[in-house]
Amino acid sequence: MNMHGTLRLALNALIRNRTRSLLTMLGIIIGVAAVIVTVAIGAGARESVQAQIDSLGSNMIVVLPGSVTLGGARSGSGGASTLTPEDGMAIAKLPDVAAVSPSVTVRAQVVAGNNNWQTSVVGVAPTYTFIRSWPLASGIFISENDVLSATKICVLGQTVVQNLFPDGSSPLGRVVIIKGVPFTVVGTLSPLGQSGLGQDQDDTVLVPYTSAMQRLSGQTTVNALTISASDATHVAAVQQEVTALLEERHRIVPPQPDDFFVRNLQDIAAAASSTGAVMEFLLAGVAAVSLIVGGIGIMNIMMVSVTERTREIGLRMAVGARGRVILNQFLTESMVLATAGGLLGVVCGLVGTMLVALLAHWPMLIPPVWIALSVFFSAMVGVFFGYYPARKAAALRPIDALRFE
Repeated sequence: MNMHGTLRLALNALIRNRTRSLLTMLGIIIGVAAVIVTVAIGAGARESVQAQIDSLGSNMIVVLPGSVTLGGARSGSGGASTLTPEDGMAIAKLPDVAAVSPSVTVRAQVVAGNNNWQTSVVGVAPTYTFIRSWPLASGIFISENDVLSATKICVLGQTVVQNLFPDGSSPLGRVVIIKGVPFTVVGTLSPLGQSGLGQDQDDTVLVPYTSAMQRLSGQTTVNALTISASDATHVAAVQQEVTALLEERHRIVPPQPDDFFVRNLQDIAAAASSTGAVMEFLLAGVAAVSLIVGGIGIMNIMMVSVTERTREIGLRMAVGARGRVILNQFLTESMVLATAGGLLGVVCGLVGTMLVALLAHWPMLIPPVWIALSVFFSAMVGVFFGYYPARKAAALRPIDALRFE
């Protein structure tokens, strides 16, 4: 008997017992659907974290103050106040650096009329929105002249706008008071939402970094230097160049420790992606257990089928059917049962993924390779768990099978 005849015979046998076949496939359907949904959740979470990191600037490097040692005691991260705007200007001259912005952060109460709001006031350079890929919603941004003259202007994030101007009026041209100093609002930032750590990125006020240093904090150093490499492939090289330049400017020679830290966001992105991949495989592994349970169900029902059809097997053998033909027949039935369950499971998984995305507002991503792997694995489950019943059927002696009641 050729493959076409074997397949037709297997389909007829399964259709004769529709209810039993469907119930047998249920374990495979649930297993494959669980794999699809859990992998979609894991992949969606990984993409969401990657998007949050990319929103900070895909080529961004951050230089933070390091620690100092005084009398044998180390101050810890941020203890060394040695980063200056001049360091940023020197870094900006490096060949692979696209832009640099000093950052001076002050926590302050911002007042507008009868409304007030405590937020982070960040002193930045005109290049800040380019580095962060953060466009304006309205108005203009800080200019180079504003930095040189320490102008009292500010740009508001959307959370600050909503709390200081709840009536929906335009904040442009209005005056807000920051630590007793009047600042004129010249622009507003487009909404970014929460960061990967749950921080509200829109809860901020941006001012020229010179204004923050001279009028708000009184400090002569900056809290950080934010750098954008000219290309993602140059990030590692820029990181090394920045380290070497700052060691030279700060007169640091080995074995002295650096008084600064250079952080590469691509490392964070790689770590987040690796963690997401591990969780994705873990969830898929847990869901794959359902496939194993479904395979055991297939083995059970095929054993019952062999017992029920013993006389049929004996009759076929008596008229010349070889054991290999009987083996192929029952093995094909098992594969068809498992593969059909796998395909139905993919459909249920896709529907479940869309429902989760719709109800939970969770980003979902279904890698096509996992769909193919789920169907292939379900077919292999049919082969693995169907072989023993098929082999048992093929090993029957025709005379014993014909005598079976």
